[in-house]
Amino acid sequence: MLRTGRMNSVADETVRKAQNGDREAFTQLIREHHPRVLLLCRSMMSDTASADDAAQEVFLKVFQRLGSFDGRSQFSTWLHRIAANHCLDLLRKKGREKTESIEGIQHSDGGSGVSAVEAEHEVSRLLEGLPQEQRTAIILREMQGYSYEEIAKELGWTLDSVKARLRRARENLAEKMRHFGGPDSVL
Repeated sequence: MLRTGRMNSVADETVRKAQNGDREAFTQLIREHHPRVLLLCRSMMSDTASADDAAQEVFLKVFQRLGSFDGRSQFSTWLHRIAANHCLDLLRKKGREKTESIEGIQHSDGGSGVSAVEAEHEVSRLLEGLPQEQRTAIILREMQGYSYEEIAKELGWTLDSVKARLRRARENLAEKMRHFGGPDSVL
C-alpha cells in the first residue's frame, strides 16, 4: 500500500483510490499514463501490433500488482519499469537478439534522398541489431529522454552499468552506421 508520508499530490490520491478498488481511479491512471507506456512499448517492440498488445498487457499486470506499489518511488517510475521489463520478457520469449540483417541496410540508399519515414525505419532496423539491454538503454536515454539515474532506477541496474551499456550501444550503432553510410562515412 502507498505510504502515507508520500501522499502529497492528486496523483498519489488517485493511486490510493485505485489500490482501494476504485475502478474510475484506475481508469484515470490508464488515461494519464497510457501514452508514455505505449511509446515505450513501441520503441522496444518490432511492430505496432505487438507494442499495442504489450501496452495492454502492462496495464493488466499493473492492475494485478497495484497492491504491491508502496510509494517508495513515483508511480510512473514503477509503471515504466513494469512496461520495460514486460517488453524485454516478450522479446526474450521470441528469441529476438536480431531480426533483420545488417547486410540489408548496407545495400540501402546510404542516406541521400531518404524520406523521414524511410530514415525512421532504418534507425529502427539499426536498433533491432543491438543486444536487448543496449537497445533498452539507448531507447530510454535518447528517445524517451530519461537521465542515467532514471534508467538505473527503472531497470534496477547500477549507474555504472547504465553508462557502460550506453557506451557499448553508441559504439555498436556508430559501427553499423559506418556500414550503412558506406566505407567513406564517418560519424
